[in-house]
Amino acid sequence: MNPILRFNPLLLATATVAALVGMPVASVLANVFSGGTGGTWAHLAATVLPDYVRNTVWLCLGVGVGVVVVGVATAWLTAMHEFPGQRFFQWALVLPLAMPAYVLAYVYTDFLQFVGPLQTALRETFGWQRDDYWFPDVRSTGGAVAMFVFVLYPYVYMLARTAFLERASGMLEAARTLGEGAWRSFFRVSLPLARPAVAAGATLALMETLADYGTVSYFAVQTFTTGIYRAWFSLGDRIAAAQLAAALLGFVVLLLAIEQLSRGRARFHNTTGRNRPMAGRRLRGWHAGAAFLACALPLCAGFLLPAGLLLRLALVEGDAQFGERFVGLARNSFVLAGLTAGIAVGLALLLAYGARVSRGWLARALNRLVGLGYAVPGSVIAVGVLIPVTRLDNWLAAQWQLWFGNSPGLLLTGGVAALVYAYLVRFLAVALHSVGASLSKITPSMDDAARSLGLGQGATLRRVHLPMLRGSLFTAGLLVFVDVMKELPATLVMRPFNFDTLATQAYTLASDERLGEASTAALAIVVVGLLPLIALSRQIVRSRR
Repeated sequence: MNPILRFNPLLLATATVAALVGMPVASVLANVFSGGTGGTWAHLAATVLPDYVRNTVWLCLGVGVGVVVVGVATAWLTAMHEFPGQRFFQWALVLPLAMPAYVLAYVYTDFLQFVGPLQTALRETFGWQRDDYWFPDVRSTGGAVAMFVFVLYPYVYMLARTAFLERASGMLEAARTLGEGAWRSFFRVSLPLARPAVAAGATLALMETLADYGTVSYFAVQTFTTGIYRAWFSLGDRIAAAQLAAALLGFVVLLLAIEQLSRGRARFHNTTGRNRPMAGRRLRGWHAGAAFLACALPLCAGFLLPAGLLLRLALVEGDAQFGERFVGLARNSFVLAGLTAGIAVGLALLLAYGARVSRGWLARALNRLVGLGYAVPGSVIAVGVLIPVTRLDNWLAAQWQLWFGNSPGLLLTGGVAALVYAYLVRFLAVALHSVGASLSKITPSMDDAARSLGLGQGATLRRVHLPMLRGSLFTAGLLVFVDVMKELPATLVMRPFNFDTLATQAYTLASDERLGEASTAALAIVVVGLLPLIALSRQIVRSRR
């Protein structure tokens, strides 16, 4: 009998989870050619759609170039050179990942605006008036690009640095013996070998850019994400929102396709056994100073300066709602994040173990389908979840009314169930990647030994794998927890009435120009985001040459 057709509970569970994860995307695509928009789509196409396309393209180009330049430069300096502060920068350069882009936008707006500390100090120092000088407007497309580059370059930095350290040192030594200098060796050997890692990091950064709502909305940069929110809430047209979501999803797919096609038939295998890392080149004089500045500037711009400004805002101006209101917001955020993280870790363990036990292509393919959820922006998932779940809610309410004579209200969208579902679709891939990678390191001979002792699949998982996976399960849960704490677009669209989180509170107050009051919620999100980065930084330190 074909093993694929044989009944397998784990495979059935994997297929069910994959279907639930894929349903929001299918719901969005099903509405692409739907009618009944009442002229909304035609109005959008004639007025703001060109702006959506133009701004989205410019954001992608600017962020792509920026994160590659900053990430590759800092990775190359810290991996292949020795200079003052190099050991500190090795782990500290990942800290900007703890700073959500929308929080950075609020902080720099307060710092760089006309009445902010910087321009006020310039006027007082030089005696300038308003018309005596020009100052760039941070609330612009260029400002949005800068915010994204400051917080997203660590994606390229981490992957490129690993590639520089792990690639065969023999190739660099051969290039040196052939008379190639440091710069030519970098451009002709190291950078081409690290190209897949650099492309993967840039793709992650661009997907985060396309998924963002808080930054572009606050800077009044019209993109597909802001258009989805406006079509759903301002125009009340779910079909138009779904069609805009499909267009945004098309940008993501195009981005992934371009990255794959750009490689062509090139291969990046390591075919030599000389993998011992080379000794770092020691920099002296102005070269060491330039390397220090090149690493210090992105760290200061992406974390140190905004963290200090946030702390100043929280201590000097304060939050009038700090107290019982803040405790309630923190409780909502922690409950949502904790619930989602627990469910995500459980499902990730089920999926990863199911693929291990099944040992077939179908289980691996379903896991890859689940893993694509992270590439889908939160606003697209929110629209894709709301359309079918709202219909299910209405059907359940009608059946309840028919059987019991009273209305229970909206059981799913009226609470946090639909919101947690959207979070799981978005972030289950994060937990699955962490758990699957750790599970793959456990040799299959342990499974064979457990079966020879009479243990079934469940007992083997419980008594053999779980004790060994404890650390990775905690890491996976922590990563999902932090991602949910920072998630803004899906939370804004799907949160129940009169239900706010730290992220929505920071966005709402900042939108009302109450930046001082928004500082406490934003600072809390940043502090929580530091937790996984501390663990990541320790791992980077342990991997030091």
